[in-house]
Amino acid sequence: MATNAVLFGELLRHFREGALLTQEALASAIPCDRSLVARVEAGTRVPQEAFAKKCDEVLGSGGVLVRLWGRVDWYAKVEHPDWVQRWMDMEAKAVSLSTYHVMVVPGLLQTPDYVRALMSRRASGDLLDQRVEARLSRQPRYLSEGGPLLVVVMDESCLRHSVGSPAVMRDQYAHLLRVGRLPNIRIQVAPSNRFDIQRPTRSTTLVVMPDGERWFYSESPGHGHFDNDPAVYIAQSQTYDVLRADALSARESAALIGQLMEESGDDEPAPTEHSNVDQEQLQRRARRRLPRIRPRVHLRHPRPRQQEP
Repeated sequence: MATNAVLFGELLRHFREGALLTQEALASAIPCDRSLVARVEAGTRVPQEAFAKKCDEVLGSGGVLVRLWGRVDWYAKVEHPDWVQRWMDMEAKAVSLSTYHVMVVPGLLQTPDYVRALMSRRASGDLLDQRVEARLSRQPRYLSEGGPLLVVVMDESCLRHSVGSPAVMRDQYAHLLRVGRLPNIRIQVAPSNRFDIQRPTRSTTLVVMPDGERWFYSESPGHGHFDNDPAVYIAQSQTYDVLRADALSARESAALIGQLMEESGDDEPAPTEHSNVDQEQLQRRARRRLPRIRPRVHLRHPRPRQQEP
């Protein structure tokens, strides 16, 4: 059975041949490399949405290709080198996101310092600045008045996983408390000591698009997975609803975040020139020099007996 990607490629070839164009001619009109056209037609490479739109224009296919492009579950079938861009485009248009995250605070709720500390592990200089700016640019739509609905369930590991420094984490906690009060944002925490909670093994998101189309999106290291199968969406939605019901409420979650913010305070005593071991030895010596005070013990002496007359 042919995959959706193969069907898209065959339809592209049909319109190209109907327009009496070679692969080279179509690639020149887009413009792109001829190998891209060949791989898309073979169903082994995912085109960008702009590619599908341009093909519709050049081939006079009346928007058929771009409509099909939006309905194909590309990633599960073929190579998708630009899955990050695809997710960002979807995120920028969604009317509702219901997401679950592990280990790291979700990108839409990260502070600039948290983003920088997180990304500095793999980038530096101009590249780091560009990545930080790109992530932060995705936030205003959700953090502004009238923004899309954003429901976030975070595993407690997101809050316990140290990023940057205590000051960075303290600011991140404070930011979560602020944005959690926005009318379109709800933040809940799945506590780590609740073994009865059924947690997904990776970060997942339920997406509702403006046209009512619903997508299930999940991430694994280095990859993003898109699925618009209604049965999959219903099943994952039920799992998410149970997870939300079992997690801490928004108010309880805010209390936990506030507690962690207090614990991350910088009021620890300043370090001295001595190590902890040195300090302990000094304290022991001081205790030995203190005069020992023996406890007072009251002894009862027998009273002398009176002689009988």
